[in-house]
Formats: sequence, C-alpha cells, structure tokens
Amino acid sequence: MLRLESVTKRYPTGDMALRDIDLTVPQGQVMALIGPSGAGKSTLIRCINRLVEPTAGEIWLGDQEITRLSARSLRHMRRRIGMIFQEYALVERLTVMENVLSGQLGYVNFWQSWFRRFPQPIVDEAFRLLHRVGLPDFPDKRADALSGGQRQRVGIARALLQNPELLLVDEPTASLDPKTARQIMRLITELAHERGLAVIINIHDVPLAQQFAQRIVGLRAGEIVYDGPPDGLISEVLTDIYGEEDWSTAAEDDNAAATLPTAIEAR
Repeated sequence: MLRLESVTKRYPTGDMALRDIDLTVPQGQVMALIGPSGAGKSTLIRCINRLVEPTAGEIWLGDQEITRLSARSLRHMRRRIGMIFQEYALVERLTVMENVLSGQLGYVNFWQSWFRRFPQPIVDEAFRLLHRVGLPDFPDKRADALSGGQRQRVGIARALLQNPELLLVDEPTASLDPKTARQIMRLITELAHERGLAVIINIHDVPLAQQFAQRIVGLRAGEIVYDGPPDGLISEVLTDIYGEEDWSTAAEDDNAAATLPTAIEAR
C-alpha cells in the first residue's frame, strides 16, 4: 500500500506545486490522476519515487518511508516501483528485448549489465511479458523502428520485469491515437489486476480515466479537489477541477470521439 501524508513541494522560485497531499492507494487499485496542466500531477508522481524531492511530508510504501531513504537505499526501493513514461524512455538503438531487460538493471551487477548477460529465468520472463503485451515477434526489432503504441507496450513490459508493487504511469496515451490509447489503458489495467498492483496513472483524457480507473483523484493548483469514483465526475466536480466549461457539450464530444475507432473498424 502507498501512503502520502502532508506531501508538499515548493520550488526554489517560491511556486507551490503540491500542498499538503494526503493520499492512500491500496494494492490492486487503479487510480487516475486528472487535472489541468500545471496542477501538479507529474510532480506528484515524481515525488513518490523521488525523481523530484518533496519539500515536506512523508511517503510510505508498505512499512518503508521513501522520503528518508539514503541514496543507496533509494536505489533498492525503486526496484519496487515501476515507471512508465509519456515519451517511452527507450534506448532507440537497442532491441526490444534489450530495452525490456533494462528493467532488471537494479538487480544485476555492473558486468552483467555491461555485457547484457542476464540470468536465463529473467530472459524467459521477458519473453513471456513481450507475449503478454502483444509483441511476441518483436524481441530483435530496434526500438526506433516501432510505432508509438508498440513503444509504450515495450515500456510496460520493462516496468513489469522489475516485479514492482507500485506502478506509476505518466500520461501513457498523450501521443497515441484514440484506438491505441484505449488498448494501452486496457492493457495496463488488466495487468494491474492480474498482478495485484497499485497503479497511479497521470492522464489528461477524462473519459479514458472514467472508463478504466477504479478511482479518480482530481488536482487543481497542487491540491486535491476530488477523490472518488469515476461516475462522481459530474459537471460541478469537473468545474471545480478544471474551471468553467459547458461540460454537457464536452461530454457529447467525448462520446463521439470514443465511438470513432469502432466506426472506423466497421468500415
């Protein structure tokens, strides 16, 4: 279980990115983090694994407090936290398999990683994960030859090869077409349920969040203004999160966009 207590982030400029965030995410729950640009969504995710250092507060994963760990202990802790990036963060010149196996770099010694010599059970698991994410025939393909959806699938397999307890996902669908975006969200949520993972997904697409997440947390100006079920995102709540808008019209537009891939497939 992940627990945040009064987590605050103030940048050197004086800007407050996060204000006293209290949040608990149990194992097996998929939580979507929504809000306008600049609300603090990416900062919150990066504070959890300390890619960004929180100014105050405590972050716990299970019985271990992440915010007080030394650099060495933090490296070990990050084995328990998988990260999937918006821009994929793959090494373009390496193969799909080499990129997936990089998820084990925190477990092997320097020479094993340098020569890319991983234990056979790890290689076998990497092949199983590639099959599970829909890329069984791609292990030897270079990363720079993949489509956006394929790259994101490689990123998912790499994160899962760590065998994490917590999965942090930063805007996984931002660069994808609507059909591929739904496929990626479906894959993430299915894998989370299969493995009993706690998952936090930073996402701008509210209808996608409502469709696939069990819980929605809305941020505005670094504060939580909504924490509840997807069907609780009524017009008044969306206004609290994003500001004034004709949400009835927005909902109609979103529904039309959501049915577009199905209509195209039917042709």
